[in-house]
Amino acid sequence: MGRQHLTTEQLEKLDRIATQDVPSKAPGIAAAIISDGKIIFERYAGYANLEDSTLIGEESRFNIASNGKQFTALAILKLAAMKKLNLTDDIRKYFSDLYPTIKDKISINNLLNHSSGIRDFYDLLSLQGITWWEQNYTNQDILKIVKNQVDLNFQPGTMYLYSNTNYILLALLVEIVSKKSFVEFTNEMFQELNMPNTSFVDDATKIRGQIAKSYFNFNTWTTYNWIWNACGDGNVFSTLKDQIQWELIVQGKAHTKINRKIIEQSQSLVSNSIKNYGYGLEFGTYKDFEYRFHEGATGAWKATVIRIPSKNISFITLTNTGKSVPYRQTRQMVDIVFDLKSDNEYYVSKPRQPGSYIDEHEILGRYLTADNFSFQFVNDENRLLLKRLGRNDVELVRESDNIFNQKNDPDFKQEFLKNVEGELQVTVYYTNHSPYTLKKVSNNWNGFDFKSLEGDYFNHETSITISVHHKNESDYEIILPNGYKTSGWVVSRNKMLVDFYTVEFDNSGTTKRLYVSGDRIKRVSFQKK
Repeated sequence: MGRQHLTTEQLEKLDRIATQDVPSKAPGIAAAIISDGKIIFERYAGYANLEDSTLIGEESRFNIASNGKQFTALAILKLAAMKKLNLTDDIRKYFSDLYPTIKDKISINNLLNHSSGIRDFYDLLSLQGITWWEQNYTNQDILKIVKNQVDLNFQPGTMYLYSNTNYILLALLVEIVSKKSFVEFTNEMFQELNMPNTSFVDDATKIRGQIAKSYFNFNTWTTYNWIWNACGDGNVFSTLKDQIQWELIVQGKAHTKINRKIIEQSQSLVSNSIKNYGYGLEFGTYKDFEYRFHEGATGAWKATVIRIPSKNISFITLTNTGKSVPYRQTRQMVDIVFDLKSDNEYYVSKPRQPGSYIDEHEILGRYLTADNFSFQFVNDENRLLLKRLGRNDVELVRESDNIFNQKNDPDFKQEFLKNVEGELQVTVYYTNHSPYTLKKVSNNWNGFDFKSLEGDYFNHETSITISVHHKNESDYEIILPNGYKTSGWVVSRNKMLVDFYTVEFDNSGTTKRLYVSGDRIKRVSFQKK
């Protein structure tokens, strides 16, 4: 391991990275790098409060959002060490009225590493047309949502799918077992960690300390009132100074009253079956290194922590500005410290060579990945356009016989080839990600009754109705909760895409049921009225 020493040139580059999105008289960032117990870089920039011109400093408290999950997990590990609970316990031991029809065990471990199958409550609120950050929900409110759920996303323990509900339930479990409020129990824990300015928030009217207020920029800097009261999945306010203290503890270079074995366990995987998530931490590989990390995002508050155990080094970025992207900035800092190659040298960023000529007319149509990410290529007034859900249309130009690129960004390339089954597919290249491939949707609609999908469909778990109206061919108008109208298109005889949802159905005769899936909710059942 050993301590990393930085040159003057590296420090100057790190300073430019940290402040790249902090213009004059704007909100900003707090960033640090801790190597083998020593702070080798620390930078504060921008305003904590534009109204009174308070600058961001070591006492400024940021909402670190989902980065707080590691502390919820630590609280559970403390209680396990105290023999107050067992990590293999079924959660129905503590929440007896949850999922009464589910026979499979849902363990505390399943909550910790997101293998429970429990649906994400934010996605459930979104499905209901509720904007969560305009609410002041508490953990008890979230529990009521969970109690209405009958089904899971998948069988517990069989796969990983991130769900914030897991960590709300863990926070409630801390209260049940400790007989203290979650905030009270974790505040005592933060005192043991010597992190006095860190606290979860269950009453937004009583947030203490100097807050780095959250700002978006829509032609001007705009803040908003923070009224959210649920916590455990996030909603924890902390200073960079306290976060540095936590990294020193993790590195074994600072004293804490919490047993070292608990700290070490908190940095490991929960089980061998789930390799990418542990106790509130993600596990992966970044270029040359295996690393542990997490991202947090709540409105314009964003936070990133990266740990590279082989080097005993940590990187932290906290922001209160919608302009900053700490996910990217923090990894840029890793690149500088270890002199790593640029992203495009780690990815195949362009086709190896041109292939056979593909006529532009043959390209037109819709394409899908295995997980239902979609592209649509259309001809609009003799321009080839790429349409994607939630994105602006992109004009494409031919680069070679079977390769096209974005007119205003030639690095964004699309390579059209036929697979071994003779099906046309497009492989997409760019400088900052690995290539991915979509296959052209081709269906024989003979005998398919497009009208059979029309109707109103009701879900008992959320008490909402979705209306489906056929427009023409494979296109539909969908009316979601709160009267929101959008488009849907059938891509196969049993699948429709609607915005960011996938809708599956049984087309044997009159359709009686739809199953709606999103990022963190799977097969939510809707019965035709």
